[in-house]
Amino acid sequence: MRGEETEAWRFFRRDVLPFAAMFAVECTTVGSSTVYKAATLRGLNFYVFIFYTYFISTLILLPLSIIFGRSRRLPSVKSPLFFKILLLGLVGISFMAVLAGCKGIEYSSPTVSSAIGNLTPAFTFTLAVIFRMEQVRVRSSATQAKIIGAIISISGALVVVLYKGPTVFAAASVAPTISLHRHLTSSESSWIIGGLLIALQHFFASVWYILQTRIMEMFPEEITVVFLYNLCVTVISAPVCLLGESNFTSWILKPDISLAAIMYSGVFVSVFSGLTHTWGLHLKGPVYISLFRPLSIVIVVAMGAIFLGDALHLGSVIGSVILCIGFYTLIWGKAREDTAKTVAGSEHYTPLLLTHIVEDEANCH
Repeated sequence: MRGEETEAWRFFRRDVLPFAAMFAVECTTVGSSTVYKAATLRGLNFYVFIFYTYFISTLILLPLSIIFGRSRRLPSVKSPLFFKILLLGLVGISFMAVLAGCKGIEYSSPTVSSAIGNLTPAFTFTLAVIFRMEQVRVRSSATQAKIIGAIISISGALVVVLYKGPTVFAAASVAPTISLHRHLTSSESSWIIGGLLIALQHFFASVWYILQTRIMEMFPEEITVVFLYNLCVTVISAPVCLLGESNFTSWILKPDISLAAIMYSGVFVSVFSGLTHTWGLHLKGPVYISLFRPLSIVIVVAMGAIFLGDALHLGSVIGSVILCIGFYTLIWGKAREDTAKTVAGSEHYTPLLLTHIVEDEANCH
């Protein structure tokens, strides 16, 4: 009976809990994009948003790293590990990525952001090949599937960015102030520039996945690593954001949608999503984490229509379908490769086991 309980707990910890956690991360990430878009329509400056978001997350993570951190020794400032963490905060799902992502959402919409987000596995695979983290065997069906999937994903993203198309679905009613502001800003925004900025954001996210995987191999302390790179982002963003927004009245927060967007992003995206992604990378690897990206399209379309009155365009639908086909082609290739490695590993170890058995029998005789 105890063995069955142990097996059930292992299944829950290794499969059920990661699935629930990654689904929750996608919901919170999409929610952050939707709330941020609504806040920008009411006048929130994105420099103010970025700095306050990481400042709040750093304050939250500081006591958590002290209480729950297993290691009391932090990496030296002069060590290569600290430099990698600094780079993680600079280019990954942090400063430069958030800069590009926030501006991209302002120019386009959260729906476009979620659709182009499916480029992350293609970018990650390409970078992994460049840095020799993935082996490329051109004659292997798994490698061919990954290459074809990456190309299809990039093609789908180009459709989303370059072709807006007619409206397929529009919300029945939109709040008057948001609708008016959207009408006034739509002529100033550029769909293509927004899509390119969002693609740049997800390229930085792929760099973050690779760096984070390397860092976790060297220093497997999830809370400490997330705290350190959030601290780095806060220090880096302070002078940049102050130069970007010199009007000090913009830095005074009021209890409205802007404060809600900052608190939501600081707590649920920077802290919760950052810790969960880092834990998931350590437990299941980057491929499993990226499996949940297509869920964000469905979630963001529903939330955008309900809370922002966003219209769903034909280009986003066609591009998203192409992206999903490429995405799952790439994932199928990766899964096939992992299965082949598992089979090869079991075949490799069996003769060794048999050799020891024969030797033992010989010694007995």
